[in-house]
Amino acid sequence: RKGDILLHHPYQSFEPVIRFVREAAADPDVLAIKQTLYRVSGNSPIIAALAQAAENGKQVSVLVELKARFDEENNIVWARKLEKAGCHVIYGLVGLKTHSKITLVVRREEDGIRRYVHLGTGNYNDSTAKQYTDIGMMTCSEAIGEDATAVFNMLSGYSEPLSWNKLSLAPLWLKDKFLYLIGREAEHARNGEKGHIVAKMNSLCDRDVIAALYEASAAGVKIDLIIRGICCLKVGIPGVSENITVRSIVGTFLEHCRIFYFENAGKSEVYCGSADWMPRNLERRVEILFPVEDPKLKDKLIHILDVQMADTMKAQVLLSDGSYEKVDRRGKEPVNAQETFCREAMEAAKEENKGKDSRVFIPEMHAET
Repeated sequence: RKGDILLHHPYQSFEPVIRFVREAAADPDVLAIKQTLYRVSGNSPIIAALAQAAENGKQVSVLVELKARFDEENNIVWARKLEKAGCHVIYGLVGLKTHSKITLVVRREEDGIRRYVHLGTGNYNDSTAKQYTDIGMMTCSEAIGEDATAVFNMLSGYSEPLSWNKLSLAPLWLKDKFLYLIGREAEHARNGEKGHIVAKMNSLCDRDVIAALYEASAAGVKIDLIIRGICCLKVGIPGVSENITVRSIVGTFLEHCRIFYFENAGKSEVYCGSADWMPRNLERRVEILFPVEDPKLKDKLIHILDVQMADTMKAQVLLSDGSYEKVDRRGKEPVNAQETFCREAMEAAKEENKGKDSRVFIPEMHAET
């Protein structure tokens, strides 16, 4: 309630996400918990907390995606366990994979019903959260809470609401949203404004998005792409993609988060989400894109992009012939983005613990009822 919280895993612990579900399960004022699950760990504390919540009498609804590649058998086992505990389990959607990462907690408070939401770029998997880089945001924004409720209503078979506040969903209109945002940058550039896009994702192979990027580049928009895996866009085409750079970072951790920055003529917008710019994500999966609007959190995401763009140690740059080459380090400071984030996280933890006396033991007390 003091403000949105942004987590950058694995540099920041996944434990707050587990605690969010676990404490909601035990909180007598929590009325309902709703969550989508794509991949979870073998001994998932999230699953245990959801089952406990149902046994505690809360309304628990969970969409378990049975079509998650390589996790089909595991997810069937978890779905049955949740159902046995009393959870309402949705076994995926006909014709679609649910790849979005969202949790909704509905709580009764003195001033009425409040909705708490977690949105992420990665799975609710405490094991891979130590190996994959991802972004998570916790919020009690009324607008996002309304949208989250609408998402779960739709996943349960209800119709789409007449309007949405903040969230963008695939396969409904997320692709159109991206095309609009890219096109807006092109329009700004044509009008003499600065146009700049920085997008970080796993893969890029959607033809319509690539065509929009080419058009924006031709209009003068500077486009920097950080793409770990497949990239079907060609750089260096005269008059078409001269303003586009593509780099891939492969380091100790698997780069998995999706972050999208749009300059918007000085009124920058930053988004995170679960979708790559691929037809399967934009047209055949349930995906969520969410805006990050708190200025401090926006700055944090922009910093992440800036550090990755400055990487000279683990980054490789895409050439016009489709090959990759290491960054030319001559005259440049050696930068390893992942090591930078590790160092910053340790410094932040030290700063947070400064002044705390490790020799003073503070017992946890039960709250009076």
